[in-house]
Amino acid sequence: MVKFILGAKGAGKTKWLIDNANKDMKEGNGNIAFVDVDDNHIFSLNYNVRLINANEYNIDNLDSFYGFLCGLLGMDYDLEKIYVDGIYKVINLGIEDIKNLHEKLNSIAEKTNTDFYINVDFVADELPEELKKVSEEVVAE
Repeated sequence: MVKFILGAKGAGKTKWLIDNANKDMKEGNGNIAFVDVDDNHIFSLNYNVRLINANEYNIDNLDSFYGFLCGLLGMDYDLEKIYVDGIYKVINLGIEDIKNLHEKLNSIAEKTNTDFYINVDFVADELPEELKKVSEEVVAE
């Protein structure tokens, strides 16, 4: 399953990802990875959640990001969920890119039984219906 996490800047998308990764780590049986573009959340995440700084791997476009995620899956067969925060800060993600990413990741997610949660810099009103169905919008409280 691939789910995009939407919301306006400051709505709490990162907090949603961190809270859910920590909850899933406590409740799940598999491994959890949290991909970010820095190490700022190292103390917010459960110590068993693997924090990976994407900037250390020269991710600069959609294909390299997809290859990076596939590499994570190939290295760890027990990887149950992958949370991705802030990747839009290092690569451009337009609507067509998100559609393409969803198609590619959904195929690999089904084969590996892995869930992806990806923070994107959009709100629901900006997405076509097909992407709204695979998205969750976080609204500031």
